[in-house]
Parts: sequence; structure tokens; C-alpha cells
Amino acid sequence: MKFVSVRDLRGRSGQVWKRLDDGGDVVVTSNGKPIAVLSPVREGDLERSLATIRRARALDAVADLQAGAASRKVSPREVEAEIAAVRKGRSR
Repeated sequence: MKFVSVRDLRGRSGQVWKRLDDGGDVVVTSNGKPIAVLSPVREGDLERSLATIRRARALDAVADLQAGAASRKVSPREVEAEIAAVRKGRSR
């Protein structure tokens, strides 16, 4: 996986696009910290690729929630209240 700064992305975008054409991912950094991932997509696979990314983000969010819940004691009453709130929000 290649890392490229925002500055290099602006100045050498042709090299980045070439890397994507070759099938590799590129991590974009700002001040040395990752801020984005560029990944090659074929025209016919765009919707499937977006769905896969969204699914991965959702799984990551669930894992974060589970880790947070495990680190603090949540009562069954709090769990039921949260479920009820989400269900109420969905019915609108």
C-alpha cells in the first residue's frame, strides 16, 4: 500500500492515478496522519464497491459500540430503552 501526502497528491496526481490503474490502494495523509484511502474501481463495479465500503464501515461502527458497551456496564433496562428509541425513530 502506498502513502501519499495531500501536497504530493496535488502536485503528482498522475503518478497516483497510475498506481490506482495498476490495482493498488493509496492512503492519503495530512500532516503524517491518514485521512483517506483511494481504491481503484471499475465502472461496472461502482455500486458493489460502494456497498462493500458502507458495509465495512457499519461493521466497524458495531465493533466500536460493542467495545464501548463492554467497557462500561450497561443495564438491561438501558439496552431496552435504546432499542425502543431506535424502533420509535424508524417508525417515523
